Amino acid sequence: MVDGTGPTSGGDGGSAQEVVAGVARLGVLFVNAYMVGAPGGPWTLVDSGLPLSAALNRRAVAGRYGAEARPESIVLTHGHFDHAGAALELASGWDVPVYAHPLEMPYLTGKSDYPPQDPTMGGAIAQMARLFPHSGYDFGDRVRPLPDDGSVPGLENWRWIHTPGHTPGHVSLFREADGTLLAGDALATMDLDSWISQLTYKRELHRPPAPFTIDWGASRRSVGALAGLEPSVVAAGHGLPMTGPGVAEDLRTYAGRFSPPRRGRYVGQSASADEEGVKEVPPPVPDPLPRVVAGVMTAGVVVAAGIALSRRLGHKG
Repeated sequence: MVDGTGPTSGGDGGSAQEVVAGVARLGVLFVNAYMVGAPGGPWTLVDSGLPLSAALNRRAVAGRYGAEARPESIVLTHGHFDHAGAALELASGWDVPVYAHPLEMPYLTGKSDYPPQDPTMGGAIAQMARLFPHSGYDFGDRVRPLPDDGSVPGLENWRWIHTPGHTPGHVSLFREADGTLLAGDALATMDLDSWISQLTYKRELHRPPAPFTIDWGASRRSVGALAGLEPSVVAAGHGLPMTGPGVAEDLRTYAGRFSPPRRGRYVGQSASADEEGVKEVPPPVPDPLPRVVAGVMTAGVVVAAGIALSRRLGHKG
């Protein structure tokens, strides 16, 4: 596998990095948005990044397309806060529609929140997820369902593919002409569970953000479907894009060994949802962190008491 060109960190300070012809990546802290379409022609924004990142998006757009440029639409791979956080502000300012899969509509029209994240499986992203929201949004009539025929509004030669598991209505985008895959959070191109990878952004195929993935069986099937596309480029929501002749083989290998975390709320039982939103979630599982924190605090008290006693006895001596 040959790494694609790109920055060595997740955030790009408002500049877009070309992935392949007609696709540029904008790193918004730990998540990616993609501008799809060549400068001088129609283009579409795929995902929008975090809340409060609208200005960063606009700055990158101006640098790539010009100060007055606006997209044909905004397409969301799903509605989690790190992918849809700036979508409404951008869509309102540009006066363009937002598209998502019909099964994402409840979380984008104020009908439902997502199932709560599960931080109990351990790892870097799990611990960080304790601070993340799982609420939905209300985009009102700004949001529309993607066409049933698989076409992507504003993007010729692209099609959307339903890749559920991370969320019920998650989609990936594929350009068959050159094998470019925008995978969203169907998978990641970095190890989100590793604290070191949060700094190095080493390119490698890994499972989607685990704390927010609510159906691991569906997620495995989705990764298998993406592997069947034999892409030459994999650009995901988290991590740096991967390109080269070995990417398809790497993805097939990864799909064959895909596995959920060893433990977690949604590992043994999936959450269920339909067009109205979340129907049922499994009960919470024991969270080891409070016990760990309590143990550390207790050990600290014991050590402090021991030091104080030792000093007192030494003083008496």
